[in-house]
Amino acid sequence: MFARRTNWSLAPNALARALEEHGRSGQELLDLTASNPTCVGLEYPARAIACALADERALLYEPAAKGLLVARRAVANYYAQQGIGIDPERLILTVSTSEAYSYCFRLLCDPGDEVLVPSPSYPLFEFLADIQDVRLVPFELVYDEGWQIEFESLRRGISARSRAVLVVQPNNPTGSYVKRWELERLNVLCREHQLALIADEVFLDYAVESGERLSFGGNSGALSFTLSGLSKISGLPQMKLAWIACSGPGDLAADAMSRLEVIADTYLSPNAPVQLAAEALLEVRHSVQRQLGQRIRNNLGELDAQLSRQQLCHRLRVEGGWYAVLRMPAVCADEEFALALLRKFNVLVHPGHFFDFHGGCFLVLSLITPEVAFGEGLRRLLALSGMMSGMITT
Repeated sequence: MFARRTNWSLAPNALARALEEHGRSGQELLDLTASNPTCVGLEYPARAIACALADERALLYEPAAKGLLVARRAVANYYAQQGIGIDPERLILTVSTSEAYSYCFRLLCDPGDEVLVPSPSYPLFEFLADIQDVRLVPFELVYDEGWQIEFESLRRGISARSRAVLVVQPNNPTGSYVKRWELERLNVLCREHQLALIADEVFLDYAVESGERLSFGGNSGALSFTLSGLSKISGLPQMKLAWIACSGPGDLAADAMSRLEVIADTYLSPNAPVQLAAEALLEVRHSVQRQLGQRIRNNLGELDAQLSRQQLCHRLRVEGGWYAVLRMPAVCADEEFALALLRKFNVLVHPGHFFDFHGGCFLVLSLITPEVAFGEGLRRLLALSGMMSGMITT
């Protein structure tokens, strides 16, 4: 009696089962997968946030398909402070980037149409696409002292059903930014094949390395939809406010906005208190990003220091975001290593295959994990790596 699009395998995987067993044991857990910024020991301006949410104007219902103008102006000002000009009239507010994806997929795709997505990347895309009856076609990110788009792989994936190319800026979990030359090639490719660009920029502000940091928000070379929100920018996932910024050739972008506005008007998702508080909640980002930036730098420093004392494990280059990728000795599959680490050393990590890593053993670690837990968990991880490599060589 259920739709085929929801015919997922809902059985827990081996790591989920092991984590459930670990929880019942009552043992400590060093969680190196932490992704919820509200649970990693940050200080928030609680009074300012509460006051912003208490705006009495929220008692008056004023439906606005694109979102309240005061909130859209706050978002446009966020971009303006980074030198990016975005007209508030080219913004659509949503409750999350997941909802923003659904709007874009509904705008661009009929059932069975295709969106090209990077690999490795975030596994949530598969569920978002399934729900919208969209087929994902992967294109490769290749690593050579840094990540880049493999454009031949991207071209091979284009078909008559292709509707958009999705990029994550910086990518999750590789932490790689799209370079200017890649953006130019993407624009040419999208114009040539009449494809749209969907750019997820939730981690844009979290640069680790210095250098140019592009936003697709002002991209005019192809029809572009830039997604972001308070979840990562201000470390406030519970406030449920995100957006789509539409840019590109004039008539095409105007037509896209007209259609998006109808989709948004059908749902009227964001609530008034959060929209009215948008300016204040975006200001929270300065404090949150300072704290998270320092946490990320400290953990990267600890990671590099511990890695320098051994020769088995190596981290891949990270330019931005919240994650680090470790290339491990190929003594076992990454899930097998993660299971052994949890069961023997009470440390939780993501195996790389969760993010579609291939051709070796990879682990993904969260750099926003509290420093003490991160350092101790890493010591145990490297100890297990040494033990398992020693067992193989002997």
